[in-house]
Amino acid sequence: MDNGASSYRRFLEGDSTGLRDLIEEYRMPLQMFILSFVKSNETAEEAAIETFVKLACKKPRFTGKASFRTWLFRIGRNTAVDLVRKEQKNNTVSIEDINEPVSAQPSPDDIYITEERNRQLVSSMKNLKSEYYTVLWLRYFEDMQVKEIALIIKKSEGSTRVLLSRAREALKNQLGKDGFDYEDK
Repeated sequence: MDNGASSYRRFLEGDSTGLRDLIEEYRMPLQMFILSFVKSNETAEEAAIETFVKLACKKPRFTGKASFRTWLFRIGRNTAVDLVRKEQKNNTVSIEDINEPVSAQPSPDDIYITEERNRQLVSSMKNLKSEYYTVLWLRYFEDMQVKEIALIIKKSEGSTRVLLSRAREALKNQLGKDGFDYEDK
């Protein structure tokens, strides 16, 4: 059962806590996904907020053809693209670094090591093409399947697999350039 779909259904039926539950569950993952291609924390946050405003006001129909998360991320992507176009028209797009979310690990040492690796990984990913960054983020940080990623980026599954393979190779090369130590893995 997709918790997001049931929360959205509750909201559509008049339970305002459904929307609140959606925002609590999906705000940060959606914002981090959007950040993967807009490169501005402010723009990503604004696009994520605007996505939830669209859900609240326009109440688009969720058909269930894809997972709720995939559907929501696609709306978020389209919202962000529209927002970036609008900002580019006004020349107000800024670029800044992102901070990787803290991952939950049992020991403080493991947490520190994981965070450092993730920071190094994200730092190296920033040097890749935007589309490589996006597919890698969705696959490894959002744990999405190729089929879901293909729906979000509007490509066929085959094209997405090729893109993901090329992105992995580009990341491997970039990590080597950035001095990533493979022996620690």
